Amino acid sequence: MKSKGTQIELYRMLQLLRKAEEKLYYLFSTREMPGTMHQYIGQEAVAAGVCAALRDTDYITSTHRGHGHLIAKGADLNGFMAEMFAKATGSCKGMGGSMHIADASVGILGANGIVGGGIPIAVGAALTCKKRGEKNIAVSFFGDGATNEGAFHESLNMASVWNLPALFVCENNVYGFSTHYRRVTNIENIADRAAAYGMEGIVADGMDVLDIYKKTNEAVKKIREGGGPVLIECKTYRYMGHARFEKPVYRTRDEVEEWKKRDCINRLKAHMLKGKKYTEEDLAKIDEQVMAEIEAAVTFAENSPDPEPDSYKDYIFKGGIQ
Repeated sequence: MKSKGTQIELYRMLQLLRKAEEKLYYLFSTREMPGTMHQYIGQEAVAAGVCAALRDTDYITSTHRGHGHLIAKGADLNGFMAEMFAKATGSCKGMGGSMHIADASVGILGANGIVGGGIPIAVGAALTCKKRGEKNIAVSFFGDGATNEGAFHESLNMASVWNLPALFVCENNVYGFSTHYRRVTNIENIADRAAAYGMEGIVADGMDVLDIYKKTNEAVKKIREGGGPVLIECKTYRYMGHARFEKPVYRTRDEVEEWKKRDCINRLKAHMLKGKKYTEEDLAKIDEQVMAEIEAAVTFAENSPDPEPDSYKDYIFKGGIQ
């Protein structure tokens, strides 16, 4: 099996994340898919680059914009798509939905609708890894808005004091909902906040999957060897609105188009073709395989049964409600 960090595997993952999100947007617009969603389009390099450096046994906590993290960490695509349709075959039996998907079998401790809510959970998972003497680590994904929450500062402080195997990944996509991060943060680099807690802070190009993968690999190696927690800030951008039906009046079309010129998929593709190891035909085959995988997952989800009305009772207490 190829390493998840090879260029071809990174390209496949970027396309899988992008095409899955585009398919979901279409499905939400044309079919009965419950709830709402916060799309990851534009930020794919972060999830792909970070998760390629992780083991299956490592843990992650996600956010309200978590589809990319889940798929990149290895969640079953059928289970993910079925969860989006609120089906009994979903990864959370149809009871989690877009913002609360989890899959403990591959270390995904859950997406979270609370800003910064997953950060202390990752610290708890990191403490578990240390107490058990494991070489696993815990990774928390969060946005720039979460870095002004008390949970962020308390979590980084605790992880540093206890020298925990934790990686904090800030996806700085410029806006916390509609607020530019510089309006509420008086420093250019959020990674600089790591210094206050005696940990390393790293800035990565969030539109360059190779840069993210390289820097994450180095950070993960340090953490596994007992070097303490690390904060990585990935400077990225979301192409879509904050949520499904938002009108992004707080930013200009020109700004969005400027960021799209640095698109992570186009940049990696250009790099691969320039190296002449891969051809347009090689990458086209990957694209076809990705689309076939997504379509198969949609078919699986649509053909899956709905949960029984009282089935939620089975998951409130261990062993169910008698």
